[in-house]
Amino acid sequence: MNLRRYWAILPITFALLSGCMTDSTGTTYSSSEARRIQQVSFGTISELQYVKLEGTEGAVGTVAGAAIGGIAGSGVGGGRGSDIAAILGGVAGGVLGSRAEKQLTTQQGIEMTIRLDGGKYISVVQAVNPKAPLQVGDAVKVLTQGNTTRVVRTR
Repeated sequence: MNLRRYWAILPITFALLSGCMTDSTGTTYSSSEARRIQQVSFGTISELQYVKLEGTEGAVGTVAGAAIGGIAGSGVGGGRGSDIAAILGGVAGGVLGSRAEKQLTTQQGIEMTIRLDGGKYISVVQAVNPKAPLQVGDAVKVLTQGNTTRVVRTR
């Protein structure tokens, strides 16, 4: 079995999977969100609860895992046995790659209950921003654009 090919592809796979991670904190915008009007509300965080934001299971993890599994499997046996091992390795690698992608893209989230200045309560979930952690009692700005809402501390 030629493991050199397997180990050569492994760093590329992890690089591709890490590229699938998205930042869903309150301070990150996609380029399509720039220069668009947002509705602004002000309030105070009344309750926080940490939650887990599930990762994605996309094609990148599946394809990368299948490629690695197929290459690793092709080194087993010879002739027809090698072909079967490559197929089985590809299928197993695809399943494991998909699971790895989901695990790598899972994030720590925070569910915030916010009392808006008008007295109404809302709840927003977003990824935790370790550079700007939010706490109960923080004055915040709630920014809403279409179906996207984000919360940031006011200064």
